[in-house]
Amino acid sequence: MPRSLPPLNAIKAFESAARHLSFTKAAAELNVTPGAVSHQVKSLEELLNVPLFRRLTRALRLTDAGQAALPILSQGFDKLAQGIEQIRAHSESGVLTISVNPSFGAMWLVPRLEHFRSRHPDIEIRIDGTDRLVDLARDNVDVALRYGPGGYNGVRIDHLFNQVNMPVCSPALLSGKHPLVQPDDLRHHTLLHVEWKDAEASWRMWMLAAGLHDIDPARGPRFTMENMAVQAALDGQGVALIGDILVADDIASGRLVRPFNPSLNTPLKFSYYLLSAKDSDNQPKVAAFRDWLLQEVQASRP
Repeated sequence: MPRSLPPLNAIKAFESAARHLSFTKAAAELNVTPGAVSHQVKSLEELLNVPLFRRLTRALRLTDAGQAALPILSQGFDKLAQGIEQIRAHSESGVLTISVNPSFGAMWLVPRLEHFRSRHPDIEIRIDGTDRLVDLARDNVDVALRYGPGGYNGVRIDHLFNQVNMPVCSPALLSGKHPLVQPDDLRHHTLLHVEWKDAEASWRMWMLAAGLHDIDPARGPRFTMENMAVQAALDGQGVALIGDILVADDIASGRLVRPFNPSLNTPLKFSYYLLSAKDSDNQPKVAAFRDWLLQEVQASRP
């Protein structure tokens, strides 16, 4: 049977204090108080029934037992650190978890993921479609794609897009009884709304920019996700005010058209960002995804 070991925290406190010959320096290294280090060491001495330090006035000295144990324990902690690095290195060849807004994921990211997978077949992808706040250190998420005001703390931030919001519709609405030719023609068509996080990108603001004052900007169905409003526009149900990035592929293919100007430039405080850990350059799978994503962003600008 393996021998039972004293608490690891007590061993670590002794090893650090023994290297520094100081409870204060050990406390700074372990991010605890000197009193906590002293208590841990004392509890270890009582458990082993062996004194490890001679406590002098303003000084610490190792006893023979402490001196004999220090190099072996230090080597043990070095081995533990190497083991943790091996675990981390192994995890780098595993799954890359991407947290992304569901609409941006479905409309922009997922259609392009095959490009990444063909370039990095050894990296498995897991998509977590959510708008909720995530903690990259605790939520088992490697990167997050977010639309918001920026200013995210404690993470690396890569700016991806500013957003230009513009009216889009099915080509079918350009003909018929009330064809869409100029902004005033919107009075004959349904407005499709997205409940934006930034109120400045709304039909009300677009109407003001277009000089329209006698059309109700609030009428029409509302959607909590952009992809639902876009699907309604694809089906010819009305005109949606949508970010150019999200519908770039649909515009290029002719599935959607932009019937007229103007556009609304979303303030710079609202943009798309890639968020990752500050040390993510040391994580090959994250660095590979970032490099690929920034290239895709550059290639796909409208």
